[in-house]
Amino acid sequence: IIYLAIIVLVIASLWKIFVKARQPGWAAIIPIYNIYILTQIVGRPAWWIVLFLIPCVNIVVAIMLALDLAKSFGKDIGFAIGMILLPIIFYPILGFGSAQYIGPSVKPS
Repeated sequence: IIYLAIIVLVIASLWKIFVKARQPGWAAIIPIYNIYILTQIVGRPAWWIVLFLIPCVNIVVAIMLALDLAKSFGKDIGFAIGMILLPIIFYPILGFGSAQYIGPSVKPS
């Protein structure tokens, strides 16, 4: 039951993050599509989804997306490290807190 509560909290947090970034909130519950939407929020290319399928590379890409997501909401590196190490605490803070989406942190080249 605790595990189910944690999953619901994480999904609700991602839903709120997507809504704040002017994306459809329901995208948080679709497995591959939520990664696509996350790449769009932070400004990374859509082909980064392929990197999530490569073992060990996916860890590095997930860390980079967490850093970019924090920057997209105006948070600093300390908050991004918190998102990486304690996502159960920091994603709800980002989703339900007062942070506002300021745009993609990565500009297209």
